[in-house]
Amino acid sequence: MDRHIPFQNLPNFRDLGGYPTPDGRRVRPGLLYRADSLGELTEGTPDWRRFLSLGIGTVIDLRYPWEIERRGRVPEHASFTYHNLSIEHRPYSQTSLTPDIDPGPYLAERFAEVAEDGTEEIGQALRVVAAAAEQNTPLVFHCASGKDRTGLLAALVLGLLGVPEPTIIEDFTLTELATPALLSAWRSRHDGRAPTWPAWGHAPEAVMRLFLAALTSRYGSIDGYVTKALSLDTAALSTTLRRGLLEQQPTTWPELTYRKASAADAALLVRLRDTAALWQLARGIDQWKPGEKGEAHFRRRVAEGEVWLAYADGSPAGACELWWHDLEAWGPRPPDAGYVHRLMTTPHTAPPGTGRRLLAQAESRIAASGRTFARLDCLASNPRLRAYYESAGYTVVGEQRAKDGGLGSPYSVTLLEKRLTA
Repeated sequence: MDRHIPFQNLPNFRDLGGYPTPDGRRVRPGLLYRADSLGELTEGTPDWRRFLSLGIGTVIDLRYPWEIERRGRVPEHASFTYHNLSIEHRPYSQTSLTPDIDPGPYLAERFAEVAEDGTEEIGQALRVVAAAAEQNTPLVFHCASGKDRTGLLAALVLGLLGVPEPTIIEDFTLTELATPALLSAWRSRHDGRAPTWPAWGHAPEAVMRLFLAALTSRYGSIDGYVTKALSLDTAALSTTLRRGLLEQQPTTWPELTYRKASAADAALLVRLRDTAALWQLARGIDQWKPGEKGEAHFRRRVAEGEVWLAYADGSPAGACELWWHDLEAWGPRPPDAGYVHRLMTTPHTAPPGTGRRLLAQAESRIAASGRTFARLDCLASNPRLRAYYESAGYTVVGEQRAKDGGLGSPYSVTLLEKRLTA
């Protein structure tokens, strides 16, 4: 499941459903959405029809009234109520910031200002979300790009639902998947010019991590902020939200189906990898970075080896690459193995065990080719991933201390292999 709902003019409209909580539940899909400016919607268009098809009964617009006057608002419609709750009180322009400004601490400070200044509007927004949850009515909240003000409110709601902090950070960073489209739209409105701040439209994990740390330092937790700063009954609010917006994790999952990817799937594969990279970064795993592997990489891998996609109920659930040689990690070898790379699954929405099943799919392809071993490597500094592969039957057989993955800085990897049975 791709959280971003496909709209032509709303690149950052996404479903918050599927995020797990430690008690075995998850946020119910189709009830809580976050978005960029719904002022981009026009009646009678496919985007408008798609929006109405979601059954949304409540819209919360977090922008300033002057932003709405300048850029428009969601068209009126009898199916939903509209609330303008401007939570930011100190305007600032990100587009004119200079390149030396670090987005992590800078934006975290702006978030803290909004949390302090906008208590009345934030409290009202949370009450509106709770009322919609109580009525089982889908709701969407948005600002201009769907990143900062929207990200702050999303963090508070997810925190009250019991979603763990790394997942809250991950949700914030998913704007990165929409950044190219947001930048393109900005340029089209400004005669092709680019913002002077290179970080405009980006959502690095440091922003939300630092903001949540500051909130915790001052109030003890998100719950403490809601109690002390917003003067709300946090227990009652959290109970209402959890009763309406959480459900038990599924006990049954759809069977996976597989297909061999083609060059036409390159954009999808980039998106899968970037999504997995954001999941890693939100959890402090310094391995993949968004944007490292573009469409050209996956087209080359399709041409030189195989790339396999896994689907669950018609939605992408994961992918992996299968190579027939790997000089960078393993050096010259006889043709006795296949090499598995970029095993990735969709966070929170892929059926449990999808990674292991994709691995088995690759192993079956290797065995069918008459080769004896499945081989792979992982960063030497990632013991968690090494343990995952060892639990799948792989054995450590060495280390390559200076692998060149084509990114300009060699790194050390652990080499693992598994003997396949005919």
